Amino acid sequence: MDLLTSIAINRPFRIISWNLLRWDGASLEDILTVIRTENPDIILMQEALDLVDNLPSRLGGYYNRIPLPGRPHGTACWSRFPFAKPPVLCHLPRGIIVKRTAQVLDFGLFSLANVHLSHGQILNRRQLRTITKNMHYNAVIMGDFNLVGPVLLPGFQDVGPREKTHRMLDRVPLRLDRCLTRGINRLEAHALPRFGSDHRPISVSLTITP
Repeated sequence: MDLLTSIAINRPFRIISWNLLRWDGASLEDILTVIRTENPDIILMQEALDLVDNLPSRLGGYYNRIPLPGRPHGTACWSRFPFAKPPVLCHLPRGIIVKRTAQVLDFGLFSLANVHLSHGQILNRRQLRTITKNMHYNAVIMGDFNLVGPVLLPGFQDVGPREKTHRMLDRVPLRLDRCLTRGINRLEAHALPRFGSDHRPISVSLTITP
């Protein structure tokens, strides 16, 4: 059964998001372990290097990776189901050093944005508002938000797990990895154990609102 048919009859679908921590982080085998254990329909990755490009040869499915401008790493998505349209790069308001982008994926009945936002707390909220201009009404924004406190994005609900997902300087626990939805219901959400990276993967099960 394809994703659109599954969603149309209100069957849940599961998305995982994980910041891989570039060279020092999760390996390809770590990613495969998460996929085989959690059985997601879609996995979003941040700080993904070209080694992640091997996922389709190991698992089949559909895949896209978009490096950040001038960087070897970026956002990547592996999906069991085809994209309705080719994934697009959304340029975001930039910080002082890093040019940020979002990977926007179209699954027909909903849009999905894979994000790794800036650390500035005013800037990353501006970046979220920019992303929403490129999405369907039914939408999911998920990834490493680098955001502390409430998101306050009109029309969206924060449906991700409440557990802390990162320890700043290996000391201060923070909930940086988030999932926002509009027109989509959460059935379940949890954070996975920390391994391979300094971020815990998060998993969210969703259905389209009737």
